[in-house]
Amino acid sequence: MPAQTEHTVDPERLIGVLDQPLFQAAERVAARMGVKAYAIGGYVRDLLLGRPCKDIDIVTEGDGIAFAEAVAKELDAGHVHVFKNFGTAMFMLGDVQVEFVGARKESYSRNSRKPEVVPGTIRDDQERRDFTINALAISLNAEDRSALIDPFNGVHDLERGIIRTPLAPDVTFSDDPLRMLRAIRFATQLGFFIDAPTFKAIQRNAERLDIISAERIHTELNKIILAKVPSIGFKLLLDSGLLVRFFPEMIELLGAEEKHGIGHKDNFYHTLQVLDNVAEKSDDLWLRWAAILHDIAKPKTKRFEPGHGWTFHGHEDKGARMVPGIFRRMKLPLDEQMRFVKKMVLLHLRPIALTKDIVTDSAVRRLLFDAGDDIDALMILCQADITSKNEAKKKRYLANYEVVMEKLKEVEEKDRVRNFQPPITGEDIMQAFNIKPCKKIGDIKTVIKDAILDGKIHNDKAAAWPVMLEEGAKLGLTVVEGMEVPPISGSSEEVGSQES
Repeated sequence: MPAQTEHTVDPERLIGVLDQPLFQAAERVAARMGVKAYAIGGYVRDLLLGRPCKDIDIVTEGDGIAFAEAVAKELDAGHVHVFKNFGTAMFMLGDVQVEFVGARKESYSRNSRKPEVVPGTIRDDQERRDFTINALAISLNAEDRSALIDPFNGVHDLERGIIRTPLAPDVTFSDDPLRMLRAIRFATQLGFFIDAPTFKAIQRNAERLDIISAERIHTELNKIILAKVPSIGFKLLLDSGLLVRFFPEMIELLGAEEKHGIGHKDNFYHTLQVLDNVAEKSDDLWLRWAAILHDIAKPKTKRFEPGHGWTFHGHEDKGARMVPGIFRRMKLPLDEQMRFVKKMVLLHLRPIALTKDIVTDSAVRRLLFDAGDDIDALMILCQADITSKNEAKKKRYLANYEVVMEKLKEVEEKDRVRNFQPPITGEDIMQAFNIKPCKKIGDIKTVIKDAILDGKIHNDKAAAWPVMLEEGAKLGLTVVEGMEVPPISGSSEEVGSQES
């Protein structure tokens, strides 16, 4: 777990904050309706820590929906979104989301995280909160305006950087097991320490996570992945026993096996290092997912070859084929984000291969063609994948990457293959040979594509035309008499001489 550190908590930040129109309106409405109201939760926590926050939660000892509608009318805030099933309401104030709820007591059944709810006091509401640092409240009432309501020493925990539950942690986590993931998420995001009784309760209640939906789990997991140092969260997920409940493929990466005195690295911790390396360069959630999954098939492809050592042949291909199944089970999106991750996993060894050999234009063209606009993301992932403790080897690989990057730039400027469009279309082929759509058209286009990527011809119609005619003849096709042939732009010898 992360080291326990002191955090700067300044109560002076509360001074004047309630002078903003929202809180003034809430105070007036509370007085008019004869109820008490409080700002509560993450907004108060972040205010004390000096962190930005775009979400404000207000709780009232009364009807939260009626209170929200009255405050919105007072501010002329526009439409109020009402969620009757949850007893909550929300409206936007500029780019700030304001949510209202009536103070309540909650009780849970063993097999559900949906509680039985009855009206309660501010103290009842604070007791049902997940952690002491999220149970802090500020009074919006005239008689004790700006008073900090802190029955569980949340300010002390903020100062010490501690994650702790207001009530007995076994009760808190058994009632709502999602809170176990939230504990780890907050520890990761804030750099806080989960106190020992709370962490042990997570370990004892880990199996309770099974009643939580995949959507709720991946929402918290994505927030961990987007943290500044996401490996902190994954180590906590591992040690707590939560990770195995929803991500068994990642657990399989654990361990460094040795045979005949030859070992391999622990691919779990290697993956975490790659993830942290990517996080230093990119905030892209899906590139970070690619880092998590880039070696996911290594346990399934691991072999020991006498005289050679450990191999993981084809793990990039098998890993890419595992991505859709993992995304489907976790209820992650199955659209372009999944396809991006799948592509990154499939291609992640390609730039590394280019650093080991003489870099040819042909190999670079094929990489540009296959990666397309994702080439820059791929290069971030591949550089992050260099985690060798051998500094000389690491330095050599990174230097080779610079050569590859320069070559990518040079070839892209010259050959325009990043967003490759075939110079000969299917329509061109059908007209030239007077044929209908068929497999032969795809075969001809593939030969032309390979000729361009191999540097045998230029990437234009004039150079590709004779290749089309030649391949068509091999397939028994006859060109239409009188078909106009574009002028030839250059010979294949000229192009081939550019290979390095």
